[in-house]
Amino acid sequence: MDEIKAALADADPFSSWWPFVISGVVFLITTVRMYMGGQACPNSNAIRDLVVVVTGAAGGLGKELCKELAGRRSAHVIMACRNPDKADQARQSIVRELPGAELELLALDLRSFDSVRRFVREVQTRHAKVDVLINNAGIIFHPQERTADGFEAHLQCNYLGHFLLTQLLLPLLGRSEQGRVINVAAHGYTAGKMTIEDPLNIGSWAPGFHARDAFAHSKLAVVMASRQLAARLRKAKSTITVNSCSPGLVRGTEHLRHSPIMRALFARTLTYPWMWLFMKSPYQGIQTMVRLATDPALRDTSGEYFK
Repeated sequence: MDEIKAALADADPFSSWWPFVISGVVFLITTVRMYMGGQACPNSNAIRDLVVVVTGAAGGLGKELCKELAGRRSAHVIMACRNPDKADQARQSIVRELPGAELELLALDLRSFDSVRRFVREVQTRHAKVDVLINNAGIIFHPQERTADGFEAHLQCNYLGHFLLTQLLLPLLGRSEQGRVINVAAHGYTAGKMTIEDPLNIGSWAPGFHARDAFAHSKLAVVMASRQLAARLRKAKSTITVNSCSPGLVRGTEHLRHSPIMRALFARTLTYPWMWLFMKSPYQGIQTMVRLATDPALRDTSGEYFK
């Protein structure tokens, strides 16, 4: 041991390129992670007494949103989830970490219009207003499936279910001093295609179906509908704002569980280092949504897409 210490003490760091190589690699990795992590929400203000609805709140971005808005910013958050058991586990986990969090569980399956209507009726009986609606739930790479309402699963879960939910909650949002609707989209919407003859793309899913295209199409519909609803509300002189945003590439959300790559153990293991380097954590992924929900400077901003 003494010999090793002596060798290290006498070593000349400038006699080898290795210290510079290691320093360069560490600097590069740190820079990439900082850049890919994005910016943090610029404010830390509380939104006490506000009622916030978060869909897909049982895990990933939704759970992180509940933790931030209810646990750290004092809002009353309604966790709208399809799986009650998983939602309750998420709620208990948040309350253990942040005992003051006000969290309310309500069942919501966006792949069923009847479930959406039941959810809204329940909210109407419990609350006089809704201040913020965050349409966060979504699926990607889901196998080809038709919902009971007759629509492709990506389209109904990512867009149609949220569209109906928003329309039915507009009266409660209108009772807020400044209601906000935040629709979570994705940069992949740029790959979506839409035609005038078949805007919902109902007739093209059976032949050559690809879940990637279905996801892109559903997110394109989200962005377009957000802008259209914002314009209509502005014309009606409503105080409700509607914006869409992309959280970026986020790890730990279970969105990739249906991806072919993630099914193979070897391939999945190889992707973990790259996910750690190039993808955001859930906390980093929610920062844009948190800002849209809490920033007073955005009270009059509507119809925009944030990323």
